[in-house]
Amino acid sequence: MFNLVLVNPQIPNNTGAIGRLCVNAGAALHIIKPIAFDIDEKAVRRAGLDYWHKLDLHVWESLDDFFANNTIKDNAYFATTKTDKPYFDAQFKEGDYIFFGSETAGIPQDILNRYKEQNITIPMTKEGRSLNLAISTGIVLYEAIKQNYAAFKEKL
Repeated sequence: MFNLVLVNPQIPNNTGAIGRLCVNAGAALHIIKPIAFDIDEKAVRRAGLDYWHKLDLHVWESLDDFFANNTIKDNAYFATTKTDKPYFDAQFKEGDYIFFGSETAGIPQDILNRYKEQNITIPMTKEGRSLNLAISTGIVLYEAIKQNYAAFKEKL
């Protein structure tokens, strides 16, 4: 139903948990290299439990490779702490791409600038600077599913 895009993920347990989330939510997972760990590493499989082989996984050599092979216009959202547009104000459509940056650097600024109107954030208090990547993907993905639940329900 949806496409989660991880740009340069750094922590294998987050990626494994996101993979499991994608399987259960019927979402494809796109991983943009460089990746800070071996995609076959035991930690990823362990975090994804026995779901990893069921994952609709696409691994891209770079952001340029991804954008050359996927048409991204108004069918994408970019999660960042650098906007004040809450994710629940986005109008998600089936097939949308939802981008998340690396745990250490986020989405590159030039990408955020290119798609400024499609930047979204998860509201937080001033006490913290960000949420765990796996938690963030779950929050936003299930809002997208909520908005498109009739189509999602058909896939159950």
